[in-house]
Amino acid sequence: MKYVFGVVVLSFALFFSACGNGEQSKQTLVVGATPVPASEILEFAKPLLAKQGVDMRVQVFTDYVMPDVALDDKSTDANLYQHKPYMEAQNAQRGFKLVSLAPVYVVPLGFYSKKYTKLEDIPNGADIALPSDSSNLARALILLHDFGVITLKDPSNLASTIESDIVQNPKNLRFQPIEAAALPRALPTLDGAVINANYALQAGMSIKEAFFHENEKSEYVNVLVAREDNQDDERIIKLKEVLLSKEVADFILEKYKGEILPVSVQK
Repeated sequence: MKYVFGVVVLSFALFFSACGNGEQSKQTLVVGATPVPASEILEFAKPLLAKQGVDMRVQVFTDYVMPDVALDDKSTDANLYQHKPYMEAQNAQRGFKLVSLAPVYVVPLGFYSKKYTKLEDIPNGADIALPSDSSNLARALILLHDFGVITLKDPSNLASTIESDIVQNPKNLRFQPIEAAALPRALPTLDGAVINANYALQAGMSIKEAFFHENEKSEYVNVLVAREDNQDDERIIKLKEVLLSKEVADFILEKYKGEILPVSVQK
């Protein structure tokens, strides 16, 4: 009887322990991010979120594709690294059901060169690299149009392509789509490149080195993203509130000195 009683007690202990672990896991939030600035912003936000009873784990990715793949297959609960046009392009191309919950910060796109010091020095037929994903490629073309490097058929078209939408290219520049994360490494072998500020920062480059760049009024604001099936999760709502707080905005301003801009500034 003592043996049976012991087994029963142990079973109840294991049951309640499992329930307790389940409750604990419910309060853990896994958020995907690229290294700079997203993961740094999330790490700053982590203790603020912990005060609200949510333990956040930041999963860092080094490219633009895998964070959305992980969110779609439920390896993560949310992510922070992309702008809404990119998210919508991923939904269309890959059948994801991701949703934008809140704009958080702007990562300006800029034109860089290691070989030349001003735009006028770039020769005819120069090799210029652009981000290869469709939304950032169109964004790069719009930037080049805005600064008179090329002329687009419709500069408001967020799906512009090299082949179909460039109507004037005075210097006969040769555009090479390259995966966004690889652009800083490829830059020394090219005449110039349009690079996302987060990857420029990772490579030790500053937006101040860019010949020209987007400003704080950019429509390409990086957003907190979740899935349709978990967008109302209380943990994610709490994360959204923290990311839009004054504490996080002040951190972004202090940490990145204008290289990255919180949404409160760009409004």
